[in-house]
Amino acid sequence: MSSSAFQRVNVLPMDEYNKKLVSYVHPPDWVNPKPADCYDLVVIGAGTAGLVVAAGAAGLDVGLKVALVEKHLMGGDCLNVGCVPSKCIIRSSRVIAEMKDAGAFGVHPPEKIEVNFSAVMERMRKLRAGISHHDSAQRFQKIGIDVFLGEGHFLRNNRIEVGDNILRYKKAVIATGARAVRPSIEGIEEAVFLTNETVFSLTQCPERLAVIGGGPIGCELAQAFHRLGCKVILFHRGSHLLNKEDADAAEIVQNVLIQEGIQLVLSSQMERVVKTAEGKTLYYTSGNGKKQSVTVDEILVGAGRAPNVEGLNLDAVGVEYDRKGVTVNDYLQTTNPKIYAAGDICMKWKFTHAADAAARIVIKNTLFSPFGLGRSQLSSLVMPWVTYTDPEIAHLGMYEHEAQEKGIEVNTIKIPFSSVDRAIADGEEDGFVKIHHQKGSDTILGATIVARHAGEMISEVTTAIVNKVGLSGLSSVIHPYPTQAEGIKKAADAYRRTLLTPTSKKILGLLTKLS
Repeated sequence: MSSSAFQRVNVLPMDEYNKKLVSYVHPPDWVNPKPADCYDLVVIGAGTAGLVVAAGAAGLDVGLKVALVEKHLMGGDCLNVGCVPSKCIIRSSRVIAEMKDAGAFGVHPPEKIEVNFSAVMERMRKLRAGISHHDSAQRFQKIGIDVFLGEGHFLRNNRIEVGDNILRYKKAVIATGARAVRPSIEGIEEAVFLTNETVFSLTQCPERLAVIGGGPIGCELAQAFHRLGCKVILFHRGSHLLNKEDADAAEIVQNVLIQEGIQLVLSSQMERVVKTAEGKTLYYTSGNGKKQSVTVDEILVGAGRAPNVEGLNLDAVGVEYDRKGVTVNDYLQTTNPKIYAAGDICMKWKFTHAADAAARIVIKNTLFSPFGLGRSQLSSLVMPWVTYTDPEIAHLGMYEHEAQEKGIEVNTIKIPFSSVDRAIADGEEDGFVKIHHQKGSDTILGATIVARHAGEMISEVTTAIVNKVGLSGLSSVIHPYPTQAEGIKKAADAYRRTLLTPTSKKILGLLTKLS
């Protein structure tokens, strides 16, 4: 065994739970193995995409030699600073919202709801540490993968350098992910700001929090931290929040945030930030052109992602890249035919489940497609996604305007939850099911669902599209009553009713007389 120097990692606060986390995903006593003579596959980056590629290749049990390189925390953003910690605190924030709304259900809430912010964050750290063994260096070593902790970069002649180790490879995969964009706002670096990479280290609730960015990350965290006790002001350049989403869906979420007491500053332009004894003062121009300022305790930036291409020495191996990430073709192959990429480093879909799906494509295309035969394509994926506000927005496939831009005639069916019995019983009537289908056909082109658990509902429509089941087929599916998913069946039934033309009604009338 030969040891390579790598940077030890701390995750603040270094309590028992974060120490446990680090012991799994970047153990301080880790000793890198002696490299094999040549690896069938070397993966740089141990986030979702990298872990799935490495585990999938090694788990085939056909004698492949696989190496996995990670310079920071195994598990990547999802485990450490993304999906897992955010959903933990979102769950706590939903409890608070449910308590505040209890009166509408005939239950008297306490006059004052006490939120223990430090306990909320401790719960998150405990749960995160509890599942981190799934992504641990030890686990991947046990399944036959050589795990190298340290910064890897490419050398010529199919080699990757990690510390004092040289890894030779037949094929390589870049899965180094992306990071939060650092905003170009005068003074913000000096004032210090939070991103998703640092906000989960908080142990005390900021009394006043500014959130910059009204996309999914900004909206999710603004709502959660407001419910946990922060006074939140949310800045967004666009004229409405979530401007890439279905406009009807975005409007519902925007109205909910306003009703809950979050201050929105839309069509805003941030000018500068100044740190003072009273806090951090943001100077901005609001939508009406008026110059204003506000002082807060913390600033959370949730405005975009930047690919982690630095330090990989991609030019040395002929891998093209730009500000959007590594350039790949539809097979996730880079401009170097022996090097592939997957996940946030190269894809417009920056979701954990998208990285997982892409990793499976990479496994097939790197190892089981001799001479390029039988390769899988990224464009073949049917990709759903969810914005985890309350209510959630789940989307799949085309938006109506996208279909129209492609010259596809589209019809849209919208079922409000105010017509779904279970949603009425739950007091959750504000959302809807919206399904776009090709005009003159039951072929589903896309769907948007707005509901408290929309993310749990969208997979039925995803399954239908993947298996080429149209609205007629969905209409024949028996849904338990009462459930909110019945809104999907109502949409399918609505399509079936459009088939009842005057002519078909006459034929049906004749058949009933003859029966």
